[in-house]
Amino acid sequence: MNYYVEMLKKYAVFSGRARRKEYWMAALFSIIISIVLAIIDAVIGVQILSGLYALAVLVPGLAITVRRLHDTGRSGWWLLIALVPLVGGITLLVFVCLDSDSGENKHGHNPKAVPAFA
Repeated sequence: MNYYVEMLKKYAVFSGRARRKEYWMAALFSIIISIVLAIIDAVIGVQILSGLYALAVLVPGLAITVRRLHDTGRSGWWLLIALVPLVGGITLLVFVCLDSDSGENKHGHNPKAVPAFA
C-alpha cells in the first residue's frame, strides 16, 4: 500500500527512477481498486466511479511508468511504443519487467543501491 500512496504523492514527477517493486506494487493496488470500483459500478448500474478513478490515476500511472523506463536506462518517450498495436504493449511490458541499470545512469542514482554511510 505504501508504494501506491507514494505513486500518488509523486503525482506528476516524471524525473528520477522507480524500482520494479515500486512499479508493480502500485500497479497491483491500482488494479484491485479498479476491480472493486467496477463491481460497485455494476451494482449501482452507472459506470461513473471506475471512470473517475481511471482519470484520477492517469497522470500518476504515466509518471511511474516513465520513472520505471528511466530505471532501465530508457527515455520516457518509449512509453509511446504502447500505441503500436499488440507489439508495442508487449515491448513496453518487457521493458518494465527488466532489471534496473546497475549504478547511476543519466536519470539518477540506482534506487536499489544501499547508501554508504561515512
